Amino acid sequence: MLEILDTWLRTAAERLHDEAPRLTSLDQAIGDGDHGINMDRGFKAVVAALDARTAPDPAVTDQAATAELLRVVGRTLISTVGGASGPLYGTAFLRASGAVAGLAEPASGAAAIVAALEAAVTGVGTLGKSTTGEKTMLDALVPAASAARAALDGGADAGAAIQAARDAARAGAEATIPLLATKGRASYLGERSIGHQDPGATSSALLLATLADVVG
Repeated sequence: MLEILDTWLRTAAERLHDEAPRLTSLDQAIGDGDHGINMDRGFKAVVAALDARTAPDPAVTDQAATAELLRVVGRTLISTVGGASGPLYGTAFLRASGAVAGLAEPASGAAAIVAALEAAVTGVGTLGKSTTGEKTMLDALVPAASAARAALDGGADAGAAIQAARDAARAGAEATIPLLATKGRASYLGERSIGHQDPGATSSALLLATLADVVG
């Protein structure tokens, strides 16, 4: 799990850098206009944290090391990503860390991914006091977690579970276009928020698509 996590984070940083102009453009329409810039900066800091890591203690299990790295990522995003995205994404990774650490060892990759995603969704919803249908990142993350859980319960492996999450997240992000924003800065626009895809849902879908590519 640790190797997959490392590869995912590094690949995500590259893709977020490439997609930063598009994410920022989406945010300029309904938000502060800096989502892409902030996510790019945050994941560059994550890569720096990855590079600064010492070799894992052989006595520490892969699962425990994965949970610890998720915790480091969460703290890094909270301290480097501006706006609401930093606390929200940071909380997502911190909750994911707790979920992975709490699984009986050795947990399968599929079980770890689903548990982490479900915990991340709960954390984001609690912190943001939000739910689906409000034009936020949860419109991508909630259906993604549900799809991953359904796949796992149906006997899917990690690859199939995250592919299900990827597809649901992509559809959820696109479904934010006709929604009226009722949370965050976008809610200030009222009906003018309709017709624009939510940037947070879009970056969430991008991260899950990247994970699906890495897991294969």
